[in-house]
Amino acid sequence: MKISVLGAGAWGTALAIAASARHEVLLWARDASGIAAMRSARRNARYLPDAPLPETLGLTDQLDAALAHGRDGLIVIATPMAALRGMLGHLPAGTRCLWLCKGFEAGTGRLGHEIAREVVPHLATGVLSGPSFAQEVAAGQPTALVSASHDAALAQLGVQAFHSDRLRVYSSADPVGVEVGGAVKNVMAIAVGIADGLRLAAEARGHQGPGLNARAALITRGLAEMQRLALALGAQTETLLGLAGLGDLVLTATGDLSRNRRVGLLLAEGLDLPGILQRLGHVAEGVYSAPTVLARARSLQVDMPIAAAVVDVLEGRLDTQGAMDALMGRQARAEW
Repeated sequence: MKISVLGAGAWGTALAIAASARHEVLLWARDASGIAAMRSARRNARYLPDAPLPETLGLTDQLDAALAHGRDGLIVIATPMAALRGMLGHLPAGTRCLWLCKGFEAGTGRLGHEIAREVVPHLATGVLSGPSFAQEVAAGQPTALVSASHDAALAQLGVQAFHSDRLRVYSSADPVGVEVGGAVKNVMAIAVGIADGLRLAAEARGHQGPGLNARAALITRGLAEMQRLALALGAQTETLLGLAGLGDLVLTATGDLSRNRRVGLLLAEGLDLPGILQRLGHVAEGVYSAPTVLARARSLQVDMPIAAAVVDVLEGRLDTQGAMDALMGRQARAEW
């Protein structure tokens, strides 16, 4: 299969590496100097410095060439959510496309499938998501993903493109649930990072802070918030209990490689948000999608108190301890 991956960040590069063992893969980035450096060193020094690029993996900074390469096979958009609309607008007729980005579009509050319905309603589109750190995929460590589309043939094409003995890919007919899980888990990971950061800060002072009980509560109640929003948008409950929901939430909220969790940890240390983002050097989608997630939820009358607390911290209305106190001080209610 001919596959074009549009976007040479960590995740796009990792999947391009994984697929290049069995398919003709072309990785595109708009930065000509970056592509030249990758071609010379056979590494993506900025995003995946420890992962060698196979000789079979093609590299280009020419978008037309990348689109032509994947036109009759599969095009994978691996840009941040903010660039999805623009990239979809470049797709030629007949293209089959999956995107990797997770989040709601700023300003409109739309998910990827809603953007695609506006921009390319005539094309088969979908999403590839699940609990995955790019470094582990690039290193060939076992990982499971979900290829989701309303077009069953495209969902299966995603399986054919990426399924291997180290990368297990399941198909799904519920891109809505997969996208909500991928978007909201980033926000919940910031909340869990805050709780863990408060615990570490308290222990450094010889005090007690939030413990593992608090982490478990935030993950579980975060999943409940994800489910409420997903169901309001037309998703299936089972999807949120699978890889793209619970699986991605657990990984992102607890994994040391999670940028969103790292944001929460650093907020609990008292660092300001601009300084945190500068230190990370990579996109932490939860920071940008949190206000949009909350706005979309409120428009649907969906209660998301953890997401609201994260937004209050990010926008400076609460400090991290105040957010934790606000969540614990909420009125008792039935669990479901």
